[in-house]
Amino acid sequence: MVDPQERQQHIVDTLVEALEDLMDANPLAFRTRFRKMAADPYAFYRGSAALFYADMQELEDAWADERTSRVWIQGDLHAENFGTYMSSEGRLAFDVNDFDEAYVGHFSWDLRRFVASLSLLCWQKALPSEVARDLVRTYLRAYLDRVHDYVTDGSADFAFHLDNAEGSVLGVLHAARTARRTRFLESMTVIDAYERHFLDDGSTRQLDESERRRVEAAFDDYLRTVPEDVGSRRQVFYRVKAVVGKKGFGIGSAGLPAYNILIEGFDEAQENDIVLTMKQAKAAAPSRIVTDERVRDFFVDDGHRAVVSQRSLQTHTDPFLGHTTLGGKAFVVSELSPYTLDLEWEELTEPDQITPVLRDLGQATAKIHCSTDEDGDHDLVPFRTETAITDVLEGREEEFVEDLVDFAEDYAATVRRDHALFVDAFREGGINVVPAV
Repeated sequence: MVDPQERQQHIVDTLVEALEDLMDANPLAFRTRFRKMAADPYAFYRGSAALFYADMQELEDAWADERTSRVWIQGDLHAENFGTYMSSEGRLAFDVNDFDEAYVGHFSWDLRRFVASLSLLCWQKALPSEVARDLVRTYLRAYLDRVHDYVTDGSADFAFHLDNAEGSVLGVLHAARTARRTRFLESMTVIDAYERHFLDDGSTRQLDESERRRVEAAFDDYLRTVPEDVGSRRQVFYRVKAVVGKKGFGIGSAGLPAYNILIEGFDEAQENDIVLTMKQAKAAAPSRIVTDERVRDFFVDDGHRAVVSQRSLQTHTDPFLGHTTLGGKAFVVSELSPYTLDLEWEELTEPDQITPVLRDLGQATAKIHCSTDEDGDHDLVPFRTETAITDVLEGREEEFVEDLVDFAEDYAATVRRDHALFVDAFREGGINVVPAV
């Protein structure tokens, strides 16, 4: 049995080690983040990926060999990291939608992180233990079924779109389709003196001339990293119209500097303006325990790492995705799209509602592991992931499923205990870098 005081100190030390630079730079942002993490065990889990990977470092992974330990992974795969996006082909797609922690590592890390999050959700919805275990099995078996599909038809370009999705996934796609760019722009901008500007609504800050010039210089560098067919648009495209600093983030991005950049769109019509976000990249949580020098030495910085990883994991990704540096720090640039909508779990309360969603999420997870994005321009993972996974699981798939079912239940219980230890440490001043008041 782990000593609670030792575990509490381990939690504090792990979070501080992973985030100390950002905590020092903006302790108030982290006070807000930690208060959000204190809300419930799931919120704590979302904000403590570094702790999860510290635990994975101590776990003997029976499913990791030379190849399956070197797979593109999303890195922070929990139940709320799925949603819609507009693909570079102009199609609405449902997929994993957050790649801040993406890296190369054990394929099972993604699955373990997801199933533990699912077990936490089931606990918070007061579902019985055996029901939760069955739901984990549903997700894992859907994942394995789709992996087998990739083995038998490696050219399959699987994705959820309006023409093949069902149930809750189709519902979120329909909801995303109702979005309008003009409404989206009006929520953040205003037209004054015949030109569009960002609203001063308290969520942004104005830049002085010096900072704006630095941001625009970083933006010019970013343009060299977008796909050629996007970067070679006609002259008006990418003209910067306005820049503001962004304040306030979700649990995972507290303390990270960011900017919103308004650019001219495909033409000079006001309704075609586009908003990009330029956000400082952070070190991926899995990178803290991956020791493979081939992986660690491949990336120029974390902006490059995040972009290459997303292009490797997500088919037909955001055509505006790119990276740059500002003040010696790496930044990722992407579109703030009106067509991005997360899958909501609040109304999914009964097993018969959750089961079909999990079948879809299992398939979507297999897709990011097994599909090869045509935008990829590297050979960091020079083998077919689906074959590697199938080989390591040959004759042992049920053992694999039950291993992860047990893990999900056990680790969710660990998270619930960790959450209580974290709350006590934070409220009593045990995290010195971030005062509780």
